[in-house]
Amino acid sequence: MAPIDSDDNTTAGEGEELRAGRRKAARYVVPVAVMGVAAATIGLVPALADSGDPDLPKVTAEQLIEKIAKSDVQHLSGTVRINTDLGLPDLGGLESGLMSGMSGGPGSGEDGEGSAADPSAKLTELVSGSHTLRVAADGPDRQKLSLLENAAEYSLIHNGKDVWGYDSRSNEVYHSTAADSTERPERDASGKDVPATPKDFADQALKAIDDTTSVTVGGTAHVAGRDAYRLVVEPKRDGSTVGAITVAVDAETGTPLKFTLTPASGGAAVVDVGFTEVSFAKPDASTFDFTPPAGAKVTEADKADKADKTGERAAAPGHGRTAEGDLAKGMDGLKVIGEGWNSIATFDTGTGTGLPTASAGGDLGDLGGFLGSFGDQVKGDFGSGTVFKTRLVNALITDDGKVYAGAVTKDALVKAADAAQ
Repeated sequence: MAPIDSDDNTTAGEGEELRAGRRKAARYVVPVAVMGVAAATIGLVPALADSGDPDLPKVTAEQLIEKIAKSDVQHLSGTVRINTDLGLPDLGGLESGLMSGMSGGPGSGEDGEGSAADPSAKLTELVSGSHTLRVAADGPDRQKLSLLENAAEYSLIHNGKDVWGYDSRSNEVYHSTAADSTERPERDASGKDVPATPKDFADQALKAIDDTTSVTVGGTAHVAGRDAYRLVVEPKRDGSTVGAITVAVDAETGTPLKFTLTPASGGAAVVDVGFTEVSFAKPDASTFDFTPPAGAKVTEADKADKADKTGERAAAPGHGRTAEGDLAKGMDGLKVIGEGWNSIATFDTGTGTGLPTASAGGDLGDLGGFLGSFGDQVKGDFGSGTVFKTRLVNALITDDGKVYAGAVTKDALVKAADAAQ
């Protein structure tokens, strides 16, 4: 996965541009999504696994990466624990509603309509907090992912041509087909993978490897009762907020069993995803069976998409210019500056302004002041702006409406903005 994905096309009007823009914005929040660019070359440090427990045959980093690449596990089931700590401030639940709206999912429209079982919003919950998942796979045509919640469960099932989402709390069902969805269930509404297993995260991290990266084998480990090697990936240069990525690789199958990303600032991991139980036996076929429960509200994906587009056009009659429409257009102009771990995504919102100020008056001015209180005011050759910081991804919004974001330090963002003048 590239640091910022801007391949979506938005040519059917201002409303649809906004919808696509929101989906892209949601993907900025996914921690690993801005780590680096897929590289043409791979620079590796050929360290050997000569310490730790269990005692496994020595391998080089190159051999271990090749083992991951050749891994072709068709059958798998197990329990995955995901912990994500970006160090975001407590907004009293506002962040969950914001992310749901950005994803174009349920409740994002003014009327609040939608399906609680729509995966495009439901899976964004994985970007913060602690979650337990049950996963199962039987080849390319059958997969299941269940998100366990308090006294409830959300399941996403792909069985042949059908993809089902079911939210037990609301007793709602979301249905699409492989033809209008994807072969894998764990994707957002735009068809992009949503990282949910150690392998998903590891695949993204390995695509960020280039000559700015050190890759070593850091010993061995036991994960979910399996013998594993530890692959350690680290930036060589200063300026990145990423400290190190460690991937525990199953010694027998080459399957990533655990993924840990620690920040350069130290402390607890930003992302820690690992199997607590895993089996490579073929799951029972009934695992992937699904029939909507009696009384459940069933939403068909194609009808929901049509309703969304109709609602968006109604909200912007004549497709006239709006600030949000300009933002969507600006995001279509995304470009990446820098290389490797120090890459920064930048775009112009097209609004000509940064955060709303008190002069905007009313709720808009209050919102700008509220958001600004969580950022650092900065100045440079580019002018002035606000930097919003997490433990991994930082973003600079200039007062003239330009955005610079990446897994880099505040100083790196200011330097990039100055260089762009």
